[in-house]
Amino acid sequence: MAKRKNPWADYYTRRAKEEGFPARSVFKLQEAQKKYGLIRPGDRVLDLGCAPGAWSKYALKIVGPEGLVVGVDLQEVKLSAPNFVFVKADVFELDPEELRKLAPGGFQVVLSDLAPKTTGDRSGDHFRSLHLARRALEVAREVLHPGGHFMVKIFEGERTAAFRKEVEGLFQRVKFFRPKSTRSTSREIFILGFDKRQNYLKKRG
Repeated sequence: MAKRKNPWADYYTRRAKEEGFPARSVFKLQEAQKKYGLIRPGDRVLDLGCAPGAWSKYALKIVGPEGLVVGVDLQEVKLSAPNFVFVKADVFELDPEELRKLAPGGFQVVLSDLAPKTTGDRSGDHFRSLHLARRALEVAREVLHPGGHFMVKIFEGERTAAFRKEVEGLFQRVKFFRPKSTRSTSREIFILGFDKRQNYLKKRG
């Protein structure tokens, strides 16, 4: 007997296509944006793991012509806009100084939808996602404007709470966020960091 498809999952996939986005993941960022207002017009946004471009395309709509979106991925992205810059790179080889040259003064928002290829080994997948999330946090520490915001994906597991503590060390407020559009079988959760603590970069504004 054929396995029945999840109509809710199909709904988001179909809706993304109808609205011109390359992936259903756009609704996860959209929900976070509507609930928390992570991105503002004119912001400079860094999108780590940006392929196939859904989050970057959505962020461009929010930042408007005065803003900037920089997307990073090893996979090419079919997205063209005067205020979109694509960097083809491994996140572990990113040079924060080069990123700062693209956004003088730093980014107001760092997004990370980075995820490892899942293997079915829940613990292994968790630790691989944690490795990526920690790298995203390192990048945010280097390039994010004080007062800026952070959104990172992680697969839930034994070190989730400990990683949240790490995020709390950099941000004044931290929340867990599970979007409605996340598949019911998925163990992904997002950690949101608000208002990066002061450092050598100027305050958000």
